Amino acid sequence: MKYRKLGTSDLEVSEISLGSWLTYGVGVEADKARACLEESFEQGINFIDTANVYGRGAAETFLGEALQGRTRDSYVLATKVYFPMSDTDRGLSRAQIEKQIEDSLRRLRTHYVDLYQCHRYDWDTPLEETMEALTRVVDSGKARYIGFSEWPAERIQAAVDMTGVAKFVSSQPQYSLLWREPEDEVIPLCAANGISQIVWSPLGQGVLSGKYDPDRPPPEGSRATSDEMSGFMDRLLRPDVLRAVQKLKPIATEAGLTLPQFALAWILREPNVASAIIGASRPEQVRENAAASGVIIDTALFARAEQILNEALAGAAA
Repeated sequence: MKYRKLGTSDLEVSEISLGSWLTYGVGVEADKARACLEESFEQGINFIDTANVYGRGAAETFLGEALQGRTRDSYVLATKVYFPMSDTDRGLSRAQIEKQIEDSLRRLRTHYVDLYQCHRYDWDTPLEETMEALTRVVDSGKARYIGFSEWPAERIQAAVDMTGVAKFVSSQPQYSLLWREPEDEVIPLCAANGISQIVWSPLGQGVLSGKYDPDRPPPEGSRATSDEMSGFMDRLLRPDVLRAVQKLKPIATEAGLTLPQFALAWILREPNVASAIIGASRPEQVRENAAASGVIIDTALFARAEQILNEALAGAAA
């Protein structure tokens, strides 16, 4: 496992990190989830990403229990705040940030998180209020650093331009061979301001695993059939897109990798990326994905893969 510096922080994070959306504390049995977590540490993964809203606290509670017995400085722990935790608890106001960090720390059974992230931008709260509240969280020692997920470029710039507040060290965008939007504005802006990317959905909601057959419905129990993903994956599940993904398998084989490993290696080719977050329900998935760290790939293979998918996605958007 290789490690990269997270923005301007002093955190060294594994190139592959373990996420808990739709999995731990929610969709995966506790024993299997613990096995995945243990395998992650065996593979050198030191970065665990979660959020208060995952299972309405269930993912944090699971991690709080599962991480007991490990020395706190042996892993990097990140969580998030923004989405509704109740009918009245949501957003990035001063009151919510103060309340939600306390609740997250209690569930995680720790005195601090290494990274506290704004899960989305809160258009109902002044940016100044949010940044001042986050700064107090850092100054109090409850979080070492702060980050954001899916903020528009102009709001990132506005936060960067503020003085007297804690500075963001990370951005968490959706980014993959099937979704390259961050390359337009977010990645260049962050790279210029000491902010690293922590990528979610690097396998395009599992489509880049190659498991979806373009000529058959998605298998029962897969992410594509879950209520949470209804409508979200439609663009990626078009038969022409799935056929294009199948064409990537020989390219991955030429690189000496499985298709998921190839897709993760493509993410890690970007210097501004610090880590790619994987989801796993079985330890063998962790092992396979972790092996993408540190591989060296002929860039011509990446270019071929990009061309194949760009043509299919252009057709899907037409």
